[in-house]
Amino acid sequence: MTVRWQKELCERLEIKGRIIISPHGINGTLGGDIENLRAYKRAMNVSGIFRGIFYKWSDIPDDAYPKLSVRARPELVSFGVPDEVKVDDEFGIIGGGERLRPRELHDFLRKNEDAVFFDGRNLYESSVGKFKDAVIPQVNTSKEFLEEIEKPEYEHLKDKPIITYCTGGIRCEILTGLMKNRGYNNVYQLDGGIVTYGKEYGDKGFWEGKCYVFDGRIQEAFSDNAKTISHCRECGAVSDNFSHCSNEPCGAQMIICEECEAKEQPHLCIACAS
Repeated sequence: MTVRWQKELCERLEIKGRIIISPHGINGTLGGDIENLRAYKRAMNVSGIFRGIFYKWSDIPDDAYPKLSVRARPELVSFGVPDEVKVDDEFGIIGGGERLRPRELHDFLRKNEDAVFFDGRNLYESSVGKFKDAVIPQVNTSKEFLEEIEKPEYEHLKDKPIITYCTGGIRCEILTGLMKNRGYNNVYQLDGGIVTYGKEYGDKGFWEGKCYVFDGRIQEAFSDNAKTISHCRECGAVSDNFSHCSNEPCGAQMIICEECEAKEQPHLCIACAS
């Protein structure tokens, strides 16, 4: 019922984008006329079950979302452990890490010099932007995270203050609970994610590079001073040009500069090249 209602609501309001619905809640990124988006928010509040959701607003091109996708899945984030994630109707994820708003994050770092940033995203996202000196898990999908954080090389982090971050804060809300269940004792999350931090501090804080986004823009710079920190996988040149693995069953995203991309040769990701 919820999937059909969401689809009918968005189609009526001419809204496009992606919505995922699971027993844990709802998550989506939508685009359209601003008044129609406000009407969507009003309808969600009237529904009762979705009342009071926090919305993040951004200016995006009209063609950023070419279609509408509304899907039901066992998990909001595909970590592969739907039964481990517990949700309270009023307070959200049970057992997740304490939230830090951007200004609270800066205060926290001043008081905890041994704190570590931990990227809760996939490699192709972190390749174009990350927090300074962040730990970057070597994962291509969310399902690889749990195996990754159980590796011995992460053992030294289990008693350090860890600040997880992701694009909008959803993945980290779940990831922090899963990390705590696996012996990480001091885990926090950046409330509102990279997008909220970027709006408040731009490139004047601890963020460096650009933010990968799941729409037609692919990446978002928070200011004209945003650095390009990524490099072409093939020649090593500084570039933030995204391409796809030539291996059709794969198609993984990776940084390939425009000159290398124009060459008549296969472009393979790390997994397919090995």
